Amino acid sequence: MASKDYYSVLGVDKKASADEIKSAYRRLAKKYHPDVYATASEEEKKKAEAKFKEIQYAYDVLSDPQKRAAYDQYGSEDGPMGGGGSGFNPFGSGFQSSGGFGGFSDIFSDIFSAFSGGQTTSSGRQANVQRQGDDIELEMILTFKEACFGAKKEVSYSRIEKCPTCNGTGAKDASSIKTCTKCGGRGRVVVQQRTMLGVMQTERVCDMCGGTGKIIMDACPDCKGKGRVRKQRKVTINIPAGVDNGQMLTQSNEGNAGYNGGPNGNLILVFRVKPHPLFTRRGNDLMFDMPITVTQAVFGDTVEVPTLDKPVRMEIPAGTKNGTLFKLKGKGVKDLRRNAYGDILVTVKVDVPKNLSARQRNELRTYFDALDKNATYDDVERYKKKLKTLD
Repeated sequence: MASKDYYSVLGVDKKASADEIKSAYRRLAKKYHPDVYATASEEEKKKAEAKFKEIQYAYDVLSDPQKRAAYDQYGSEDGPMGGGGSGFNPFGSGFQSSGGFGGFSDIFSDIFSAFSGGQTTSSGRQANVQRQGDDIELEMILTFKEACFGAKKEVSYSRIEKCPTCNGTGAKDASSIKTCTKCGGRGRVVVQQRTMLGVMQTERVCDMCGGTGKIIMDACPDCKGKGRVRKQRKVTINIPAGVDNGQMLTQSNEGNAGYNGGPNGNLILVFRVKPHPLFTRRGNDLMFDMPITVTQAVFGDTVEVPTLDKPVRMEIPAGTKNGTLFKLKGKGVKDLRRNAYGDILVTVKVDVPKNLSARQRNELRTYFDALDKNATYDDVERYKKKLKTLD
């Protein structure tokens, strides 16, 4: 029987780099991890478990430079002694994979720590070491005014907490925790591995206790031995004035429970601000276009301008041109880090009247003809001078 093609198992080319192999393993391990199939049928569970072991073993071989070289040259990770005909058997020949030299246990720890309750470890790390819990990221929708003025909002979300029944031990009671018989409580075992240089002896995390040195005989009925449970939580968030779309706010210690007594992770809120019907925000400044009539532009006027708080009055001088920018100082958004405010920038847009009657058009034509004979149009004159330079 020919040896399994480990490259095909991971779906990578034989020339794949270490990073490409690691990336392929991460993707497949997440897909076929047993916890993903917790609610599946028994047949699906068995197939997923077999596939998961196959992926693990293939990665264990290809991630180890020495094993990979032997496999590429002889068709077996055992080198010439393997003869290329050992077949795929992760647990065969009485030997166990060491997981050393960057084996799958390193990434397995990172990817599935939440599934295992923190028991899975790398070959160089004790399983019972304290580690911070995972962060939780949530999206929070804010109105435009909530973002500008700040707000107090309640957030409800799900997080992993230490099981209150067993206090995180995973056991029904203290008498249910026994010393692991395989490692004698050390959490690590010595294993043998055949290489091109012969049989080598290495040390790795005990696969019976997961490196804890303890075996739970009777699991806690609430957490089923994991020591962690998922619960709903509500927290009140004080949102500071001036936050903007896409900005984040971190609430320390409100994330998932830590491992082995480690601190909780953080709750990270990502703000999504609803658009305002009038204002557009640029930093701490607010901008909007305000239409005015031709009469207001020609003769000037005092107009009422909306702000985030209450309207203010603004003078439009006689002869104001279309597109003129006015600034209302200090009427914008509060700066997040200091007691200062942006401005409101108002761009006036002269609205030309439509649907005039014949009489109104004639009267306006007569008036403007007389006006054009005596009035001065600065922009028109400058334009005419530029045209002359083109000759």
